[in-house]
Formats: sequence, C-alpha cells, structure tokens
Amino acid sequence: MHGPTVGKGKAAQFALPTHQEIAHMSVAKVTEIISSSPKSVEDAVREGVARASKTINGITGVWVKDTKATVDNGNITEWRCTLKITFVLND
Repeated sequence: MHGPTVGKGKAAQFALPTHQEIAHMSVAKVTEIISSSPKSVEDAVREGVARASKTINGITGVWVKDTKATVDNGNITEWRCTLKITFVLND
C-alpha cells in the first residue's frame, strides 16, 4: 500500500489493497472518522490515520469521503476531512 498523492487542485488518492492482501483478508470493516489540521488536507488525513491506528489494529486503507475548510476573515484556518478507515477484523 502506498501513501497519499496530493497535487495542486487534486484530492488525496490512496492505493487499493493488492490481490494478495485481499486474499489474506477474512472480514474487513469500515468506520468513519473526522480529522482536522490547520496545515493541509494531507496533514489532516495523516493525523486521522495516525490517531485511528492507536485504537484500531489492521488498518489497510483510507478513503477521503469529504473535505471542508473553516474560514475566518477570508483565510483558511482549518482543514477538515471525513475519512472512511478500512481494517481487517481479528480471527
């Protein structure tokens, strides 16, 4: 699996699991979280995955479902991302 690819005007994209990874999965679950960062969308995604991995084992992917920004006096002060975290359930 690869990290995010973010370019100017492009959404973060993450690699899907390989066929080998899927073959080893028995059951996967998806949970939704919201993360934020004053720096960037990419940082919000990284922070969200890092925080989720403290309590969720076996994370295999993330989908950026939605992105929002908080604006104050014409300046973006915070990026917020709704993330779908995929993880494999333990046997």
